[in-house]
Parts: sequence; C-alpha cells; structure tokens
Amino acid sequence: MFFGEEDVQAQLPVYETGFTAEELEELLSFLESDEPVSPNSGSEGSIGRALYTADERKQRRMISNRESARRSRMRKKRQLENLTDQVNRLNIENQQLKNRLSLAINQWHVLWRENEQLRSESDALWAKLLDLYWSVAAMQPPQ
Repeated sequence: MFFGEEDVQAQLPVYETGFTAEELEELLSFLESDEPVSPNSGSEGSIGRALYTADERKQRRMISNRESARRSRMRKKRQLENLTDQVNRLNIENQQLKNRLSLAINQWHVLWRENEQLRSESDALWAKLLDLYWSVAAMQPPQ
C-alpha cells in the first residue's frame, strides 16, 4: 500500500450510501452499543463522548446538509440521464415505426393499383364473355 493511501480511503464516500467510511463506522457504533440514544441528540446522550458546542453542531449539520444535497444532485443527474436515454430509445423506436408505416402504406398503394387493374381486366373479360354468349345465342336456331 502506498504512503497515505489509508487516509484517502477513509475519507472517500461509500457510493451506495453517500456516507464516508468514518460516518458509517459512527452509525454502526450507535447500533452496536447497548446505551439508549436520545432521538434529539447526535452523540450527546452517549456516556464518554464529548458534547458538541452549538457551533460544532451547526458545522456538522452544514456538512451533513451539503452531503445530502450532493447525493440529491447525483440522484437527479442519474434520473435525468435515465430519462434522456429513454427519450433517445423511444425516438429511435418511433422512427422505426414510422418507417414501417411508410413501407406498409407504399405496399398498400401498389396492391390497390394492382387490384384496380385486375378489376378493370375482369370487367372487360365479363363484357367479352357476355358478347360471346349473345353471339352464340344468336347463332342457334329458334326452337
């Protein structure tokens, strides 16, 4: 291990919670101790711990608020990134759906024109068939 690396490691925040290792140890010590903890105090109710002055409490609260704000900003940043990714995916999907719709409409137009042509040919063939029928009927002698 390099010189001073232990000090750096202890001050880095633990990313899952946003607390430093030192803060986590302090929280765990509260959970592991058998002493009752006052809901309105930090470590004031613990025997053997130094009482914090108003300035110290204010400073700790400011640090805590900054960390909380930093975690909140990080959460919002992740949410914005996730939403941006989702918008990009949905835009791509939307474009793909538009392309498929355009292709389907073009195919429909081709089939519609082909159907119209086949109907026209069918009408012409029916007309020829009717003419042939009348011609054959005219050639037969009366009964």
